[in-house]
Amino acid sequence: MPSWDEVLKEVQNKNSVDTVRKNYLLELSKETGRNVILYYSGWLEKPSISGVDINDEDMVGFMTTVNKTDKSKGLDIILHTPGGNPTATEHIVKYLHDIYKEDIRIIIPHMAMSAGTMMACASKEIIMGKHSCLGPVDPQFGGIPAFNIIDEFKEAKKDLTANPNTAGYWKQILVKYPAAFIYTIMDAISLSKILVKEWLEKYMFKNQENNKVINKIVKSLSSNAKSHARHFSLDQCKQMGLKIIELESDNKLQEIVLSIFHACTITMSGTKAIKLIENHNGKSFIKQIG
Repeated sequence: MPSWDEVLKEVQNKNSVDTVRKNYLLELSKETGRNVILYYSGWLEKPSISGVDINDEDMVGFMTTVNKTDKSKGLDIILHTPGGNPTATEHIVKYLHDIYKEDIRIIIPHMAMSAGTMMACASKEIIMGKHSCLGPVDPQFGGIPAFNIIDEFKEAKKDLTANPNTAGYWKQILVKYPAAFIYTIMDAISLSKILVKEWLEKYMFKNQENNKVINKIVKSLSSNAKSHARHFSLDQCKQMGLKIIELESDNKLQEIVLSIFHACTITMSGTKAIKLIENHNGKSFIKQIG
């Protein structure tokens, strides 16, 4: 299994991280006989940069990388993301499934959180390593988990009922939220649950009577679990009932996927790129700083 420093040496020898990354993407497609699209966000390498989340701009990247692929071969998406907009994710999911006729797998080389986890649930199976993780699908607003905002409103209501003289304090705290914001929050939480359940039924458990398993998965992923950043490991995802393939079960596949992942981290650390959407044919949509 290649390490980060070994891929770095390969990059240095070829004097091009793009060449190394693209070569491994092509190798993965040849190994699986399937189309490959890489979606890699640089939020870990560049945590203070905006625009690294899943958003409507990503549709341009997927349109670019879908173009001229053999639609009959299905699609593997290498997904590394902190999450993002559920409605943008919904649009992307529908677009890709319409093109690849529901033959989509998600490969998690490290982390696919929040809306990334939602996207993973819209696949026929998820490929994860022992180091990989998914996360809770509760939405965030301005980086604040929706459940935390609801808890703040509940605390305010309870405190104001018992101590009306705290009105001035809570006015200062809650003024940051627009009118009727609590209903927007609750609608977003409801939408996330609805989409995950719908996608599990339509894709991962298509034509199968697995309501009990699906409901367990939705409940497990929709709870805040005391932290929106909670990491659900391969074993935990299996216990939920998700269809998981262990990356370690195929040494060649593991080697290629981790080489792609290491090449991506090197790309983010050494260039202005903050997001990569790229296919095995070398077609890319690269978002950069500035």
